[in-house]
Amino acid sequence: MTNLNAVDPAAVAQDAHLETDVVIAKSTIIFRRFMRNKTAVAGLAVFLGLTIFSFVGGYFTPWDKETIDPFNIGMPPSGDHFLGTSQAGIDLYAMTVEGTRISILIGLIVGLVSVLVAAVYGCTMAYFGGKVDKVMLFVLEALIMMPALLVVAVATSGGGDGLKKNLPSWLLLIIVLLVFSWMGTARLIRSMSMSLMQRDFVKAAQYMGVPPRRIVWRHLVPNIGSLLVLDITRGVTGAILAEVAFSFIGIGIKVPDVSLGVLIGGATSQVQTFPWMFWVPLTVMFLLTGSLAMMNDGLRDAFDPSSSSVGRAKKNSAEKKSK
Repeated sequence: MTNLNAVDPAAVAQDAHLETDVVIAKSTIIFRRFMRNKTAVAGLAVFLGLTIFSFVGGYFTPWDKETIDPFNIGMPPSGDHFLGTSQAGIDLYAMTVEGTRISILIGLIVGLVSVLVAAVYGCTMAYFGGKVDKVMLFVLEALIMMPALLVVAVATSGGGDGLKKNLPSWLLLIIVLLVFSWMGTARLIRSMSMSLMQRDFVKAAQYMGVPPRRIVWRHLVPNIGSLLVLDITRGVTGAILAEVAFSFIGIGIKVPDVSLGVLIGGATSQVQTFPWMFWVPLTVMFLLTGSLAMMNDGLRDAFDPSSSSVGRAKKNSAEKKSK
């Protein structure tokens, strides 16, 4: 007689294999691949550390960026002033905290908003095509041809007095950078979205009468998400470097506002006399841009399935036992 309680070993093995075949979300896979990249994780830690420092660092000193210490003018780092003082007797630590915060805010705002504008503009061009695409492309090319350096100089100097009375110089610089920082990304997104418009899922949505706004946000933008994430990190880095460059040559952020570019530019002529005034903000700038570059490389490898730089996932116990 057949034993009804007998268990088929092949069936048990198949059930165990099915239990281990768990569907993992794409975002989880990307996150795990990123976290396996030690260089990228180190860059993320440095960037987060500098961000926290810029917002809470001011609580660790009694000085601020405007208070003058008449008894410690142009002094090197000491117990009273962690990073020394400027030639005017202002605490460098307090100015570095303020400058780092302003530079990070400029980078984050410009990086995020410019990519968002580029995504909407580029996807809209690709979706409508025809005359709409030609007109929007003409506007895009016209903005690309505008001299950004000249516009920044006019907006932050005498030609922008009307705006300067109502806006701080760092906010005015953000507006100018936003105007010129999204065009290249928009052209790239347009070309990628035009290829997506030929996909079956987009055509099916059009035939079903889905509104254009919904198609852009639900079908086009998510399918270029990896490009957008990478462009955000590159945009933040570019905005920080642009702020430093413009402020260094005197057409960016103006005193009394403080940024890394203002500190570096003001200390360049006195690097031999007050070296700490130059090297401290320069080091912070290198840490900021370097950490963002490491994060960008890690994100690029995490989004690339063929990349082997982040290693391989560990095999589960069921696979090991089967071998």
